[in-house]
Amino acid sequence: MYNLKTRCFLLSLFLIIFSEQQIIAGPPYFTDDPQPVDFRHWEYYISTTNIFRTNAWSGTSPHVEVNYGLVPNVQVHLILPMNYDYSPQNGFKFGYATTELGVKYRFVQETEEVPQIGTFPVVEIPTIQNNEFSNGRAQFFIPVWVQKSWGKLTSYGGAGYWINPGTGNKNWFFAGWEAQYDLSSVVTLGEELYYHTADAVTTNPVAAFSIGGSINASEKFHIIFSAGHSFLTDSFTTAYFGLLWTI
Repeated sequence: MYNLKTRCFLLSLFLIIFSEQQIIAGPPYFTDDPQPVDFRHWEYYISTTNIFRTNAWSGTSPHVEVNYGLVPNVQVHLILPMNYDYSPQNGFKFGYATTELGVKYRFVQETEEVPQIGTFPVVEIPTIQNNEFSNGRAQFFIPVWVQKSWGKLTSYGGAGYWINPGTGNKNWFFAGWEAQYDLSSVVTLGEELYYHTADAVTTNPVAAFSIGGSINASEKFHIIFSAGHSFLTDSFTTAYFGLLWTI
């Protein structure tokens, strides 16, 4: 029975990768899900997100994320990131610039036939003047996310639009899908595919994948991780590692 479930999981990933449909839950992935934190419960993350290009590294080290179930089907969200950037020409730069705030709202509950559906608009607010990591303009993301589960297999994804003001910047569109499988009560593995249009006049569209998962060290403490690579015009590698505490 276990081997059959494993084969079904691998088959689902194969279909995701080779489907003609553009497909791609939050950390450790770029794609999110519509499921909010349970009412009056908390999630605390301390994580690092990294993007490695030839002769250039950037990301957060670390960032802190807090989510709270404010009312049933509604979650409030906060990210405080410490950003870094490195290149041989400019050296290493480190600092704080923007604060991310958001509200996740699930407006359709999941049933046997119907997926759960929600939205998770966020705003990135310039908090400290730092020209290395912010142009001083607020950015907004307005997505719709969908999720459906079949036993130990869960799949979710959706699309959204980033409003990205600033000289040389462009508003951009993101779409992605993820599938994950609970190998046991301790280990979950998954994969995502995602695509976004160019976010500046000097950049190109991006298509990439990530493979990752989570390890439940206890009922409340979790280790989450992912790594991925691009396969369109840009060439880069991504890596995410985080610790999650749920109460």
